[in-house]
Amino acid sequence: MHSITKIKYILIVVFTLIQFFGTTSLSSETLKIGNINAKVTVKVFSSLTCPHCASFHQNIFKNLKEEYINKNKVKFEHHAFPLDLAALNAEKIVRCASSPEAKFKLLHKIYDKQKKWAVGSDINKINETLIKIGVDSQIQQNKLKKCLEDESSQEAILKERIDAQKKFNITSTPTIYINEKKYEDKHEFKSFKKQIDKLL
Repeated sequence: MHSITKIKYILIVVFTLIQFFGTTSLSSETLKIGNINAKVTVKVFSSLTCPHCASFHQNIFKNLKEEYINKNKVKFEHHAFPLDLAALNAEKIVRCASSPEAKFKLLHKIYDKQKKWAVGSDINKINETLIKIGVDSQIQQNKLKKCLEDESSQEAILKERIDAQKKFNITSTPTIYINEKKYEDKHEFKSFKKQIDKLL
């Protein structure tokens, strides 16, 4: 089964189960960093195979972290919105890290090496490359393999995607919200900074 077809199938199954059972015991696993009481919250809905998502993370997140997140002015949330099976598995690897700070460091590495792992249609080769990135981040290989096989983690990630689709009507990635208002300016730090500063 092609990866895109497979993830659509998975999404349909998970959505059907949620609709059938109503509430779900799946816990939120949204990646968050920064002061929970910060005046500004930035939410980014991303697929880890999306080049524009990688560009946003590389061009904006680093500066945002140094100037605002580390100074307790901004809380940042990475919301999983996988568009294919490779992106879903990359999310599982990110969540293998032990702390929010470690997860974001691993997220940065995965984005930084996106052109190396997010290629081709052989999911086994993609998984091998993702595991190697995780091992390079000091996570044991056995733990990474277990994370890839973790169905509860997969269900939580897909539920996060479904919830985001229902609440924010995501049509492309990355979709960015600053204090619940959609950001639609240039994906460069100068423009992003202007929007943040207006709210501080």
